[in-house]
Amino acid sequence: MTHITDIHTRHKGAAVNEDVAAGISKRDFHLSIANLSIAFIALLVGGAAGLLQGFVRSGFLELPSWISYYALLTAHGVLLVLVLSSFFSIGYLYAGTSRVLGGLADKTLAFGWAGFALMTAGTIIAAFFILAGDANVLYTFYTPMQAHPWFYIGLALLVVGILLNCIGMFITYQSWRKRNPGVLTPLFAFFSNAVFVLWVFASLFIAVFVVGMVIPWAFGWVPTIDPMMGRTLFWAFGHTLVNIWMLTSISAWYVSMPKIIGGKVFSDSLARVAVVILVVANVPGGFHHQILDPGLSVELKFLHVIQTFMIIFPSLMTAFAMLATMERSGRAKGVTSLLGWWKILPWSDARFFALIVAMLAYIPAGLGGIINASNQVNQVVHNSIWVTGHLHLTVGTTVMLTFFGISYWLIPYLSGRKLTRNLNRLGIAQTIIWACGMLLMSGAMHANGLLGSPRRTANTTYNGHSAASDWALYEMFMAMGGVILFVGILLLVYIWIQLAFFAPKGDTDFPIGEDYNPKDASPLFMDRWSIWVVLATLSIAIAYVIPLLDFASGHSPGSPPFLMP
Repeated sequence: MTHITDIHTRHKGAAVNEDVAAGISKRDFHLSIANLSIAFIALLVGGAAGLLQGFVRSGFLELPSWISYYALLTAHGVLLVLVLSSFFSIGYLYAGTSRVLGGLADKTLAFGWAGFALMTAGTIIAAFFILAGDANVLYTFYTPMQAHPWFYIGLALLVVGILLNCIGMFITYQSWRKRNPGVLTPLFAFFSNAVFVLWVFASLFIAVFVVGMVIPWAFGWVPTIDPMMGRTLFWAFGHTLVNIWMLTSISAWYVSMPKIIGGKVFSDSLARVAVVILVVANVPGGFHHQILDPGLSVELKFLHVIQTFMIIFPSLMTAFAMLATMERSGRAKGVTSLLGWWKILPWSDARFFALIVAMLAYIPAGLGGIINASNQVNQVVHNSIWVTGHLHLTVGTTVMLTFFGISYWLIPYLSGRKLTRNLNRLGIAQTIIWACGMLLMSGAMHANGLLGSPRRTANTTYNGHSAASDWALYEMFMAMGGVILFVGILLLVYIWIQLAFFAPKGDTDFPIGEDYNPKDASPLFMDRWSIWVVLATLSIAIAYVIPLLDFASGHSPGSPPFLMP
């Protein structure tokens, strides 16, 4: 078996030297830059919505009559959780795949640009109706709350655009494999393919929900809708989306971080096994968001808790692999003391510093996830602002800081510029600012959730009730954390603009780590995605066939729409 480090190939029709900008084909460069640009705009607008929302909830601001708190809350969730994460992941994964596979296929670019156009159009349509006050249904858009029908059409376009990007990635991946028989695909490409496989599973659930159920109901073609069916289909999508973020993030931990610290990938086979477990076991975890829902039997919920906990194993494998990678790097440099390798890590490199802080945040985030997925303990925190704090630890800290760290090499790699010493210092400062702001805000959310403070509400005074008075201090800390985070967003946008347009010209590499031991390469059957897709489909069937058939049997009378102010 030939290993990837022994062979370098390019797609037919891909870039040659005169068509290469900063190590990537100009054709591929433009597609990644376009996706990243929308992600950065979404971060700025969604962050501003979150800042205002925090001020309103803590009592420091009263909104004008023409905009609702719930419009801000919806904009914050949709733009950051759906739009930012999707556009950034696609831009990053397409660029990295182009780097390791020698360019993207022509058909991939066609599907990619078509997907980008639909995603952008869908984002604009959905954002318009959110800001117009016609879609105050939050990013989860639970039925029977109803938004303007065109809000759902915008979301449908976003999902179809993502599916087109999936097809594009599969074309390049399979094309490379056909031209390189007997060669294991690069680890980064394996991660990319896994992310897009998960996106297909997630998108199919949400497409059935939005296109098959919500749009006909929103236009008035059917009078009622089944809320339990809607929640079940949404969380099959929503929980998978969480692990799409995480899988995108840990691709940088496994593949790029070793190169940055001057080490090597600890174990190619361990990484691929962790990826496969995430893909196979992921989707049924959506049911842990429904532990307190009616209509699901206790036995079924117990099964789903077990399936959810299967995701703990790749998380623990990743924690072990990251520590082993860092320790081996230190040992290779001559460190012999027990923890001396920790001291010589490149703490002054913003690319590494953002990643390591993201990894440290993943520890309490993972523990919180175990609490949320545990049947008994979940009943203490369910629907409290604890859950919001958990979301801000996972996507808001672990995922976002990883994305920020990626951007410190991805943007100059694409723009043909360099991360200067001053911009590197600003990157470290931005990481500290973001971590402090999120620690303050998310910590206050967790504490307030334990005191019973609800989520998704603009007013938490409850007419001066004594129980609610204990929440005021933590609401203030949440607002303070939001201010710090918005400062971090402004600093980050400044760094991104500098890296894209004004930093000195130069060559920046997309860091791809080498295997510590080439003999550790996985067997070729790991590239047989048909095996893992079949196993994932079986896992989904075990979890979802019984409840979905039960909901579809017609025993629920359905609900008419409720319009949110």
